[in-house]
Amino acid sequence: MSGTEVTLFWRKSMASLTRVDQEGPQLRRSLGPASLVMLGIGCIIGAGLFALTGIVASQNSGPAVVLSYVVAAVGCGFAGLCYAELASMIPVSGSAYTYAYATMGELVAWIIGWDLVLEYAVAAAAVAASWSGYVVKLLATFGLVLPPQFTATPFDVVKLADGSMAHGIVNVPALFIIVALSLLLIRGVTESAIVNNIIVVVKVAVVLAVLAFGIPFIHAANYHPFIPANTGSFGSFGLSGIMRGAGVLFFAYIGFDSVSTAAQEARNPARDMPIGILGSLVICTVLYIAFGAVLTGMLNYRAMLGDPTPVATAIALTGKPWLELAVTVGIIGGYTTVILTSLYGQSRVFYSMARDGLLPPVFARVHPKFETPYLSHMIFMVFTGGLASFLPLQQLGDMTSIGTLLAFVIVCIGVMVLRRTHPNQPRRFKVLGSPAIPVLGILVCLAMMVSLDLLVWIRLVVWLAIGLSVYWFYGRSHALRK
Repeated sequence: MSGTEVTLFWRKSMASLTRVDQEGPQLRRSLGPASLVMLGIGCIIGAGLFALTGIVASQNSGPAVVLSYVVAAVGCGFAGLCYAELASMIPVSGSAYTYAYATMGELVAWIIGWDLVLEYAVAAAAVAASWSGYVVKLLATFGLVLPPQFTATPFDVVKLADGSMAHGIVNVPALFIIVALSLLLIRGVTESAIVNNIIVVVKVAVVLAVLAFGIPFIHAANYHPFIPANTGSFGSFGLSGIMRGAGVLFFAYIGFDSVSTAAQEARNPARDMPIGILGSLVICTVLYIAFGAVLTGMLNYRAMLGDPTPVATAIALTGKPWLELAVTVGIIGGYTTVILTSLYGQSRVFYSMARDGLLPPVFARVHPKFETPYLSHMIFMVFTGGLASFLPLQQLGDMTSIGTLLAFVIVCIGVMVLRRTHPNQPRRFKVLGSPAIPVLGILVCLAMMVSLDLLVWIRLVVWLAIGLSVYWFYGRSHALRK
């Protein structure tokens, strides 16, 4: 094997992972299991719960949307179990990037680390743009109307007060939330966790309120037929509709893996990381299934077709206008915590890559007082803020999904590799039924990836080609292999 091949597939040993994680400036270990669960919930529950449930019910699975949520949860559960084992076995920062470095070598680790930019930074920008739209509408209900040109990108056309049409200039609210949350993260992970916990409590309370006030308006007739007959097209009701719906609803689960990026700030990572990952996934699954059941019980799935806001329609049945306002606030809160945890996860992945020499050391520089990677946060504040402010990001949602699915596949493979190469390594949490569970996780995630549009694959290839160029000209020669 040539020297280049040895370099590309060089793996980190367990001892070196632990040693590197303990060398140099340290991040503050202040997160317990409850904070890690809240971190996961903060990144999982976003507006997807409110937006996707009605779409899937009306176009794919009808009342069986609850089964679509179960299937999607099972797929995420396979990956979550694998994440939990690796997090208890390799309790250091970096998430899937670090796991890949220990199992499949430097090149694969680089690809995953670069790929995670799609899940975290690009997702934060896209969500910030949507956050802006909801905030603008909320402010308008109180009589505060922002200039349309400053709530849209130059690629968007907006309607001015005089009725004329014009292109946007910059999405100021989106830029504001990116900057505000980046500064909060620079200030400290404890402060950020407190804010995240407060918002999580608010948005979960909103979901519970919708369930509590909606249950009396459920009509059993709306559940019949529970699984509508297939229309003759794959994915349009029937069993194929349930599966297609699961693929769509998978996007509502993205985020639980962000918990694994917090390993170096967890007080007892070997014990607490599995609790954070699996705990947040279980809680969100229960809420999702309950929400789907109540919504399809209140509204017939046929009536949701063509309705852009079925949740608002259902809430109107309760005769409680304040509940609709509360849902809007809950959606904004959901978006806020998704942005917060995405920016957090991105900085921690690049922190780990910089500590390994694959990226410039600026990404690993820790603030002497706040003990956070402040320069990394500032760089991504500019990058993500620029994307949210000036670019239309509607088509980047699938990019986020394919990046996440690729990371899930690598993690599932990593569990099987380490079972063979390090069978005696201590594992505080161990996946039962291996290799069946990891293999099922791989198959489910690959099936979802294959279902994505060809254009999404082309964008992924282009993005990875840019990343490989950076690795070839910088990371390969600066990597610290010890």
